[in-house]
Amino acid sequence: MTSPNGPAGMWLRRFHDGAGDPQLVCFPHAGGSASYFHQLSGLLSPYADVLTAQYPGRQDRRLEPLIDNIAELADRLAEVLSGHEPGRRRVFFGHSMGSVVAFEVARRLGADGPSWLFASGRRAPAAYRRGEVHLLDDAGLVAEMRRVGGTDPRVLQDEELLAMVLQIVRNDYKAVESYLWTPGEPLNCPITAVVGDRDPNTTIAEASAWAEHTTGPFDLQVMPGGHFYLDTRLNDLAGLLVKAVQGPPRQG
Repeated sequence: MTSPNGPAGMWLRRFHDGAGDPQLVCFPHAGGSASYFHQLSGLLSPYADVLTAQYPGRQDRRLEPLIDNIAELADRLAEVLSGHEPGRRRVFFGHSMGSVVAFEVARRLGADGPSWLFASGRRAPAAYRRGEVHLLDDAGLVAEMRRVGGTDPRVLQDEELLAMVLQIVRNDYKAVESYLWTPGEPLNCPITAVVGDRDPNTTIAEASAWAEHTTGPFDLQVMPGGHFYLDTRLNDLAGLLVKAVQGPPRQG
């Protein structure tokens, strides 16, 4: 694993040497870290330079304070990306909370934003639904983690490790559940929304509402599986992303 030079080195991870252009930037889910995308990076590195955001407070950034609001995360990541290899064509992929972070980063970057945005496992920003998972006690939070999947069962059985993970998960749920979309200019790049057909957190209608957030083309892809359909459909997802990184530049 390597990190880009300069300020971007804190925020971005590169697991594999990849093609020079374009750049695919991945944004993890609530409670997630850069390493979740290690396998996806391996699949896509022949086609793109794959970078993954590493939020503070986890893995090699575990001693740093957590950030519990989407706006600050997006501000920091937009600042990093705007100063890191400007002019590169980029595709954004976010899963769950990462979809919202990717969207808000794209808004902040404006004309320098991604040529394509993939929003996975998350309802559109305009499709508001109140969430209170971050207010649950530890047992309730563990039950939610089991319900949506995506957590190694060994983590749930290790009390010390679980205590650390719960702090991160609660923080991130607070960030995404307190997020309120502020109406503004839509993006002008293509958006592809991807959702599992049995996702307990995002309906197909809510995923389809991502179309409202771009003046460019919109596509909806429904995968067999739940919230973490990626765990069993990673090759299918990689195929979609390959088409995007090899596709046309951003609209407008």
